[in-house]
Amino acid sequence: MTVHQIPFGVLLRRWREQRRMTQTDLALAAQSSTRHLSYLETGRSQPSRDMIARLAECLAVPLRDQNTLLLAAGFAPGFQERPLAELEVAVKAIDSVLQAHKPYPAFAVDRHWNVVLSNSALPQLYEGCSADLMRSPVNAVRLTLHPAGMGPRILNFAAWRAHTVHILRQQIETRADPVIRSLLAEVMAYPLPVNSEAMDGLDPGHRLATPLRIATRLGNVSFLNTTTVFGTPNDVTLAELALEMLFPADERTVEIVETMVREAPS
Repeated sequence: MTVHQIPFGVLLRRWREQRRMTQTDLALAAQSSTRHLSYLETGRSQPSRDMIARLAECLAVPLRDQNTLLLAAGFAPGFQERPLAELEVAVKAIDSVLQAHKPYPAFAVDRHWNVVLSNSALPQLYEGCSADLMRSPVNAVRLTLHPAGMGPRILNFAAWRAHTVHILRQQIETRADPVIRSLLAEVMAYPLPVNSEAMDGLDPGHRLATPLRIATRLGNVSFLNTTTVFGTPNDVTLAELALEMLFPADERTVEIVETMVREAPS
């Protein structure tokens, strides 16, 4: 079966329009001319690899899509996409960071928010979650907000969902991924738990960063999260990984976590 290849010019115009840049804007940024850029978009001229690299940098095109641009222009892909198991050095580095973060949860997710590595800390946080949601690959967004997951126990569900929706929309702005679009629509359709705090009822002290507040059988815990990515990846898989780490937001959480660690099997 022959797969239809979208012309380079069409892809370039889509990326330019998605980044809300005029031809003049992009031509200046890429140190080219508006006329040459117009010729590239209409197919009257073909780009060099160097020009594709410059345009991709100006448009902040992800590595996966840079490969698509190269293929559309008749070049070989510029970046490998290897299975995570083959990225041995990177996997060791990621696992080292995750394990060092114990006793607090930390995990690595792919571009669709599927957990690929975890330090398996504090299993008490996931008590009561559906076995289906806990089955690999675990989707971090779905597990946290789904009604059969942690959703009913997220005390500030409305605020955390708004935070998640913002991140998913940012992802779609960067790359129009249909899987993320579907996940966003799913998250938006989740019902609001009965006991969830109202958005305008948040403590002003939490306005600088939205905490993840979870009710557990040992008490309510509150975490702040950080996201870490690799700075200069040359592999598509590595470029799309993100490390999510939770930090205690108050002393009560520290105390409850200590109790959770003591009761966990050795």
